[in-house]
Amino acid sequence: MTFLTEEVASQPATWRLARGVSAAGLPAPGERVAVLGCGTSWYMAQAYAALREAAGQGETDAWPASEFPAARRYDRVVALTRSGTTTEVLAALARVDGAPTVAITAVPSAPVATAADTVIALDFADERSVVQTRFATTALVLLRTHLGEDTSALPSEASAALAADLPPAGSQFTFLGTGWTIGLANEAALKLREAAQAWTESYYAMEYRHGPISIAAPGRAVWLLGDAPPGLVDAVRATGAHVEVSSGDPLADLVRVHRLAERLAVERGLDPDHPRNLTRSVILS
Repeated sequence: MTFLTEEVASQPATWRLARGVSAAGLPAPGERVAVLGCGTSWYMAQAYAALREAAGQGETDAWPASEFPAARRYDRVVALTRSGTTTEVLAALARVDGAPTVAITAVPSAPVATAADTVIALDFADERSVVQTRFATTALVLLRTHLGEDTSALPSEASAALAADLPPAGSQFTFLGTGWTIGLANEAALKLREAAQAWTESYYAMEYRHGPISIAAPGRAVWLLGDAPPGLVDAVRATGAHVEVSSGDPLADLVRVHRLAERLAVERGLDPDHPRNLTRSVILS
């Protein structure tokens, strides 16, 4: 069994724990907020930013940490970092001028502990696999709970996703999202690239017909995370590509993507815990 197998399967439990974590330091309604991360954490930041704005709680921008505009005025800066050691995240926090900062991390003793004003520890969701799964989704459950969403059913939905059927393997996967689920679509594509070296892409669902649909064909798959815009499913099916549509909460459907990534990796003779060219954290000299 890989570390990834265990970590993916543990998500119902870590999601339950996240619902009880203190959210002290997270943004208050009305604050203008920047959310930072790298890779998977940036994609979770995208999802949170869209959810927070949709909830009417204030302007929220998601930035890859390396592109954070430190001169822009924010009332609070939130950083997502599993390891707490990522160079770009630490550098971005050091450039924040005056706004309170909060870091969500799996390693509260890491350097981010002194770089941020407040640290929220999700140490129970830390991972041994390089491929990040449960930390990211657990952090998003915490953030969604803090926004006032009823997240009580999410652990049960994650359990169902662990037992649900997976789509047929294809030569190419495209993930589509709308609103907050574009972050999930970006993350889903990244998971298949990292773990299985798969050809994957991600787009806003309404943008898919503006060019990218040209690669849809038999033997390829399009996976919609969240609601499908009218007519899109029929348009994709007309290409002969397989169409997968989420039922239930899209975050739970991301658990199915995690399972698919591991399955494809194993089928291709790859080690999903140690993808080529990747490390747990990017630490630059």
